[in-house]
Amino acid sequence: MTETDSIAYDVVVLGAGPVGENVADRTRAAGLSTAVVESELVGGECSYWACMPSKALLRPVIAQADARRLPGLAPAVQGPLDAAAVLARRDDYTSNWHDDGQVQWLNGIGADLYRGHGRLAGPRTVEVTGPDGVRHVLTARHAVAVCTGSRAVVPDLPGMAAVKPWTSREATSARSVPGRLIVVGGGVVATEMATAYQALGSQVTLLVRGKGLLNRMEPFAGELVAEALTEAGADVRTGTSAETVTRENGTVVVVTDHGDRIEADEILFATGRAPRTDDIGLETIGLEPGSWLEVDDSLRVTGSEWLYAVGDANRRALLTHQGKYQARIAGAAIAARASGAPLPESDPWGAHTATADHDAVPQVVFTDPEAAAVGLSLAEAEQAGHRVRAVDYDLASVSGASLYGDGYRGRARMVVDLEREILLGVTFVGPGVGELIHSATIAVAGQVPISRLWHAVPSYPTISEVWLRLLESYRDN
Repeated sequence: MTETDSIAYDVVVLGAGPVGENVADRTRAAGLSTAVVESELVGGECSYWACMPSKALLRPVIAQADARRLPGLAPAVQGPLDAAAVLARRDDYTSNWHDDGQVQWLNGIGADLYRGHGRLAGPRTVEVTGPDGVRHVLTARHAVAVCTGSRAVVPDLPGMAAVKPWTSREATSARSVPGRLIVVGGGVVATEMATAYQALGSQVTLLVRGKGLLNRMEPFAGELVAEALTEAGADVRTGTSAETVTRENGTVVVVTDHGDRIEADEILFATGRAPRTDDIGLETIGLEPGSWLEVDDSLRVTGSEWLYAVGDANRRALLTHQGKYQARIAGAAIAARASGAPLPESDPWGAHTATADHDAVPQVVFTDPEAAAVGLSLAEAEQAGHRVRAVDYDLASVSGASLYGDGYRGRARMVVDLEREILLGVTFVGPGVGELIHSATIAVAGQVPISRLWHAVPSYPTISEVWLRLLESYRDN
């Protein structure tokens, strides 16, 4: 017979990924009792199937590429990577898919963990069916936060189930490196996994439906990444779709819309994400199952006084660091409302307002070269009606870049709001630029005037000297 218990909390969090963990951390710090519900591993997608394992796979790839640009070191690193060692290090960074450490952290902040599938069962109520058959009914005095994230979308092609395609989860947790890999998609997951597996020994074919890679960034970002992938040996085909996919005697066979037949050992679909909200009981509170949840800038679901959607589920910015930022904002807003404190109707950049989601979202793509951007691209700024000017600079002309490695190739762009003379967006592409983007994020989020940026003196000789060159180019033209 199934047992049932019922308990009240101030806050109930659905999902124990980085976003849910951060909501719980903030509400517990405010003294609110908090329950966290998780059906898989505490730590979520980022820890086990996304950010951490993918970057563990990519770090040796990037380190080897950088070393090959340096005379005196290049001859020592011309051989293939030790794929088994790379995969083993990846396993270490996922804690071998055990969440003991993260559970210990959650216990340490005083949150209660409920393992099992959680579903809303009406206003302020969550039912959890645990693996032991016990059903828990959790009621929330102040807030329920949906932090269930997103899942990979696989196209609905005939026979897809029999093909057993990879998604980002299989790509980041694979036990071996396939000899041939087809990657479908041109975004972050597609380009990063193409970079990793080509370097680890796969022959990669990248099928991109659009005109180029990384279409959410400045066009030159995708162009430089595509050029480097091609030089590394990958077959990059833009304007190409998979029409049919089958698996014949263990071999994946793709026929493209151009009639080309491509064979591989595995195929990875990196073609978008969908919210994991299809089976969390949204219908019990009048919302559509499987939908993205619209929220205000405090991350409260539109039309609700108690329901929050934080991270991927609200579709504002599908990035771990941005979801954690939202969690800090949501936690502060929940705590303030619980105390009866009024929240200002409009408070841009305030403690309870996720303004950065609109104006200063940073992202790094860990390909070779790296691509990093924050804020608006030139096209986005123009579409938004800003009077802007793009200022470009060849990163290879910066002394720090040429010292970083021979044959350095890269580019920088800042998008200047000509009315206010502040930066609306910045993009860097080139080896090592991932560590540059936070300076740009500060400039964009802080709305630092260009007149003040002149006084932010870059150290010589670093790649950061590109800031001075961009400002000089703006002044001189």
